[in-house]
Amino acid sequence: MKNLSPFILLLFLLATSSCGDFYKLEKSTNWEELYESANTYYNAGEYSKAIILYDKVLPVIRGSEKAELADFNYAYSHFRMKRYIESAGYFNTFYQTYNRSPLAEEALFMNAYSLYLDAPDYNLDQKSSHDAVNAIQLFISRFPESDSYERATAMIDDLQVRFEEKAYQESMLYLRLTEGLYPGEFYRACIINFQNFAKAYPDSKHNEELGFKLVEVSLAYGERSVFDKKEERLKDVSKYGDQFKRRYPESKYLGSIETLIKESQTELVAHLKVKKEYEEQLAKAKLEAEAAKMNQPEATKELSTEIKNN
Repeated sequence: MKNLSPFILLLFLLATSSCGDFYKLEKSTNWEELYESANTYYNAGEYSKAIILYDKVLPVIRGSEKAELADFNYAYSHFRMKRYIESAGYFNTFYQTYNRSPLAEEALFMNAYSLYLDAPDYNLDQKSSHDAVNAIQLFISRFPESDSYERATAMIDDLQVRFEEKAYQESMLYLRLTEGLYPGEFYRACIINFQNFAKAYPDSKHNEELGFKLVEVSLAYGERSVFDKKEERLKDVSKYGDQFKRRYPESKYLGSIETLIKESQTELVAHLKVKKEYEEQLAKAKLEAEAAKMNQPEATKELSTEIKNN
């Protein structure tokens, strides 16, 4: 200790004294002292210490006038510590408990904001993001005149972008799966997914690309379909292609779309020819079977006569 500079020694003594004071507070049963100290630590930005003291004093002062500020600071302490799930819960509890408080509006906003900050990137599970959207919408409906209204709507817009990007990446995943050994079901999943994406995000920048991919996948699906489904699925190619052309009359994909439609029509003509031949052969076989059935009694009589004569 004797080799320490006076400044460092002073800091060490202050820190030791501070730790000693806080240790004494942790052992204290004087709730007024705990309450004031918790607020002091909170205002000084020492949120972890404030949380410890609020944990001790809140059960004691519950229902009193002091509890409202303590609960509010307690929620904010968790927020400042970036414990967003906890802070969201505590802000929500505050709002439910003190919904007539002047702090209620801020608490409900901070509940939503905490969930928003906890929301993950688009490539992770988006359950918490949906929870955040619900919380933000609740805030907007309860406080439509709030000064935080624009911030709240901006947060929803940002979350919607994440949902859209995740949905797009899922669509592209299904598309990649069609390149595997067993693409059949993934073609169908692609088609459904592309259509659902367009319904959910009608203004998305990805819709033109996915609209083209829809036609492309539909052709591959039709070409590889079982005989009974082939005609219907090949006709879908022209249907989706025409829809695309109406929606994107100046698209860079138009040339490719026309090529895909022509390929589907060529394949359809060949399929209908085979289908016609098959139906004709089937009809012929049916007629022959009916004729044979009609001639069977006469043939049986001739055979009986021949056996009797012998």
